[in-house]
This record gives sequence, C-alpha cells and structure tokens, in this order.
Amino acid sequence: MLNGKRILLGVCGGIAAYKVADLASKLTKLNADVHVVMTDNATEFVAPLTFRSITGNKVTTEMFDEPEDWNVKHVSLSQSADLVVIAPATANIIGKLANGIADDFLTTAVMATKAQVMLCPSMNSNMYLNPITQKNIETLREIGYWVVQPDKGELACGDVGIGRLPEPAVLSQKILEYFTHAHDLSGKTVIVTAGPTQEALDPVRFISNHSSGKMGYAIAEAAERRGAKVILVSGPVSIAPPDHVELIRVTTAKEMLDAVRARYAEANVVFFIAAAADYRTPVVAENKMKKLADNFDLVLVKNEDIALEIGKMKQPGRVHVGACAETKDLEKSALEKLKSKNFDIIMANDVGQKGAGFGVDTNIVTIFDTHGAKLELDEMPKIEVAHKLLNHVISFGI
Repeated sequence: MLNGKRILLGVCGGIAAYKVADLASKLTKLNADVHVVMTDNATEFVAPLTFRSITGNKVTTEMFDEPEDWNVKHVSLSQSADLVVIAPATANIIGKLANGIADDFLTTAVMATKAQVMLCPSMNSNMYLNPITQKNIETLREIGYWVVQPDKGELACGDVGIGRLPEPAVLSQKILEYFTHAHDLSGKTVIVTAGPTQEALDPVRFISNHSSGKMGYAIAEAAERRGAKVILVSGPVSIAPPDHVELIRVTTAKEMLDAVRARYAEANVVFFIAAAADYRTPVVAENKMKKLADNFDLVLVKNEDIALEIGKMKQPGRVHVGACAETKDLEKSALEKLKSKNFDIIMANDVGQKGAGFGVDTNIVTIFDTHGAKLELDEMPKIEVAHKLLNHVISFGI
C-alpha cells in the first residue's frame, strides 16, 4: 500500500491521457495522495473534473491559479512529492525538460523537485524514434530520470509500432514496487549475467541455446529499482535493457567471463543467470562450411565455467547467486552446484514445466542456500521472482 505517499501526477496532451485517469484511480485506491497537474493540451483530452473526482484533490491547470494556501504552489507541491510521474510524456514535454525549459506549471514543478521523476513516453512511433527525441530521453536518463519503455502495438493514429503507454495496472505495479523496495540496495553494486552465449562454427553458424535473457533482465531491473548500481553482462538477446543499468554486451562465453572478471572487484553481489555455452569449436572455420556429406562430425572443446572460475576469486562479504535449469533431478543438481561452484544461493527451475521454460514471462522456482533453506515459489511473473530472490540475498546481510 502507498499510505502517506504523495505522488505528483503530470498529465500531458496525448490521446493516452484517458488511460491516466485509471492510473490515478489505482494509485488513489492504494491510499496514495495523488495531486494532478495538467498541461493546457491535456485538458483537451480529459476534463480536470475527472481527476478531481478520482483523487479528491484540486487539479492544477494554470501557472497562476489562486493558491489554496499562502505558498508558492509549484515549489510546495514539488518539495512535498515522494514521486513525480509524467504520463503520457509527450515529445514536447521531454524536449522541454531535457533542455531546462520551464514555461508552465508542470515543467516548473519538475524543475523544482528533488523527488524521483518517472517519465512515461507515449507518442507516434516515428516521433518516439526520432533521433532528437531519443537524444532528449537519453539526456534525462543520464541525470537520473526513470524512463519507462513504451509498449508496442496499434497506435491511435493507426500506425503499428512502439509508442503505446503501458497499461495503468503495469504502471501502478511499478510505482508500488518502487516504494515497497525503495533503496534497500542503495550503495550496493550488483553484477548480473543474462541470456545465452554464441560460439561460432564458421562465419554464418554458431552453437547456442533457447535462453531469452528475461530472468536475468528482470533481476537487473529489480535490483536497479531497489537502489543498486547494476552491471548487466548480456549475451545476444532481443529484449530492451532495463533503465539505468550499465549494459555490457558480449557474444561468447569467454567474453562473458572476461567481462565479469574485469568488474568483479566492484561487486557486492554477482548473479550467474546466463545460459553460457559449455562447449566451443577449437578453431572457427574461416569460410562457410559446405553441406557435402550425409554425416558431419563436429569436434568441441569445453569452455571455462564462468561461475566456477569466478567462485575461485570469491572474497568474504560477497554473495554469489547461481541458477540451475534442469529437466530432471532438480534438487540434486541444484545442491551439487551450490557446493561445487561456491554459491551462497541458487535458484532452480524445471524448464520442461509449463510456465517456467525459456522465453516466457513467468517462472516457477525453488531457492536453496548454504544455510539449508529451501523456498518454493509458485508460478509468478519473473519480476516478482526477482524481488523474492533479492529479498533472500538481503537476508545474507550484504
């Protein structure tokens, strides 16, 4: 619940403004104190009375509205806010904030706040992907704005692509998670390995696996939301990285091992979630191998085991968290890896089980640790699994 949390909700002039009424309702039902600020254009899409009726608070639409109390309203609202949410965030508001323009109540209030700003872009795909918009978004990310990735789908203009405002239920859940876990990893550095690796056979072929990277990326997102500095070492995946994480892209298992080694001294916690390839060819063919015979013998050599090698470097005070994806003998395999790879905690799942395999948004896991604990989690979204896992990590006293 959001008891006592004051949220300044900025609504801009986009068609998605109608969705924000539902967001305001969900936040109010979570007992948040929601104060809505609307731009002039926003009032053309949704009446201020709608938000006043939902939140029970006066809606600000004008810079020089008569104040209810004797104070400078844009400053007082900004200073009392625990979180500022701007949804939908149009290209116009993003451009203004990125360039320090404060010419209405909303932009002035954001400039005056010290609270976290959550920016929810929503617009036509071409506008969103425009290099100017992307540069402005990156500028805001670099100074600490929390930028929520828009969804893909059919847009109000009839186009299909990126630019949809995420559903209110998704946004309210992100806000709830922000306050629930706020800053309990502040000052900590977390390394997460994620996704598959690829071991080339020739210029066009490689050995890999079905890992999508979703579990590792969820852990990275959850850790960042809880205040950690996150270094995400990722193999080739097709999903967008979480906001505010340092992304190191790698291809092979050796590159992943080298990347973790290079940053290990900074880390308080290392999550070995990637499905790194166990084998590679001793020599990569210079040219494409031709299909000549009915049978083909492939010679492979073993890669260095990333978790095992980093486990040899482990120092007191660091927590190592492993992953174990199996199709049988799950507990036995997990407990063997927990010991042999010097893990403190291991998350095990049966990838043959519906709702727990590669490429899906949910997982069903069992968490084991060196204290003898065994925690079984039912099917739930991977972001929730990530938070449960982080709770377990924190219990180790990092």
